[in-house]
Amino acid sequence: MLFNIAVGLFVIALTVTIQGYGTVFWIRKVKKRGGLESFGKHRNRWTLLLISSSFFLMFLHLVQTSIWAILYLILPEVTEFETFEKSMYFSLVTFTTLGYGEITIGSSNRILAGLEAINGITLIGWSTAFMFAIFQQMLLHTKQIK
Repeated sequence: MLFNIAVGLFVIALTVTIQGYGTVFWIRKVKKRGGLESFGKHRNRWTLLLISSSFFLMFLHLVQTSIWAILYLILPEVTEFETFEKSMYFSLVTFTTLGYGEITIGSSNRILAGLEAINGITLIGWSTAFMFAIFQQMLLHTKQIK
């Protein structure tokens, strides 16, 4: 159990690092293009920013769930997943806290699934807050233009 907790905390640290660097990267990319002020009243630019931001954040979550899926495949004690597809599916369902239950992990390794769920809900919450911050800035900038 302690080994699984240690490994799970390591993967959490890795995925949080990816989320942090990814968020900073996206902010710098927007600033490099003139920042939010440069969008003005261009609705299409605001819409594209929201869409591209959400796709970028979803990409980060796919990378993060892939890391968990690879972990499930490489741990010798986890024998439930014969293919990457099965471990990825389990990881996505766990990360998003859907927990369908048709694929489960052995009782001695269930702590990993719990840690992934905590990790997922935290990072998805982070992404939601980031999207809200973009939307809030969009509203502020469009009000100042009038």
